[in-house]
Parts: sequence; structure tokens; C-alpha cells
Amino acid sequence: MKFSILLIAALSFFSVSNAQKFFTKTGKITFDATAPKSPENIDGVNKNSICVIDAKTGDIQFSVLMKGFEFERALMMEHFNENYVESDKFNKTTFKGMISNNESINYTKDGVYPAKVKGKLDMHGQSKELETEGKIIVKAGKVQVSANFNAQFDDFKIVIPQLVADKVAKFAKITVDCSLDPLAK
Repeated sequence: MKFSILLIAALSFFSVSNAQKFFTKTGKITFDATAPKSPENIDGVNKNSICVIDAKTGDIQFSVLMKGFEFERALMMEHFNENYVESDKFNKTTFKGMISNNESINYTKDGVYPAKVKGKLDMHGQSKELETEGKIIVKAGKVQVSANFNAQFDDFKIVIPQLVADKVAKFAKITVDCSLDPLAK
């Protein structure tokens, strides 16, 4: 009887420690840089973003390949990669941070939890401290992360040519929407 209880406790511990990290390589990140009077939308979506969360520590990381953003028109994609973010030179954007209220999120219980995130966004060869709020939804052992924030182009030395300045906003509205699975050890 004692052996059975010990075995069940050991297996329970292994299951909990095994689910300490959550991961996806199909996270969705969108941006919208449409100026108020622009005749067309200036937006893109990347559905291959990588995200890892350590539920124990609250560490969170994102990595996004810039050439992975898709646009409604091929010419927009070309301008985005060649003229604005210079994807050949600065091929990815990363975020490394911490969920500052991680202790209030129960990754083992279904629910919607507000999340406060603080960290460093590296884009276009520049780093910027970032704080934002979002939510973490836990459902059936999976974790859904969502957040919105703005990224000022000037902060990352992304230059918008005067010719199109009336079409492109001075910042991008970024939306994060990622569904993560437990990372198997």
C-alpha cells in the first residue's frame, strides 16, 4: 500500500514538473501600421512565431522571423522586408521577459488570468524595454496567450520615407495570439 501511494505521488510530481514549460512554433503575431487617412491597410500577419513560457518562473520568450510576415499585396511584403525592417540584415525580432504576476496564474486549472509582462523587445538592431498587459487562458492543459501593445518606429530606427508618410502610422499596433502546448521533456 505504501509503495502504491509513493508511486502515485512520484508520477504526480513528474506530471506537474513535466508541464512546467509551454511551447509553440505556430504563434500568431499581427501588426497594423495603417495611418488614420490611409486609403489602404498597412498590416501583416506571421503565423510561425515561436513562444516559450516557463510556468514555474514566469519567464516568457518570443522569436519572430521578419520574412514570415504575410501581406495582402506582394509589393507591400517587398517594401516591408527591403525598405523598412531590412529583413536580410535584421532577420528576426525577439522578446525576452517575465510575467510579473506569475504567482497569480494557475497553469493547472482552467481559467482566464490577467497577465502583466515586462521585458526587452529587440527589433531592427535596437532594444527597448516594454511593459504590457494581456491574458493567459488555461484550458484542458493548453495555454493561450494574448496581448496588444504599440511599437514606435523611431524607437527601433525604422525610417518611413516621406513619400508614404501619410499612409503609414508612426507606430505599429502589435497583437499577440499564441496557443501553447506543454513541452515534453
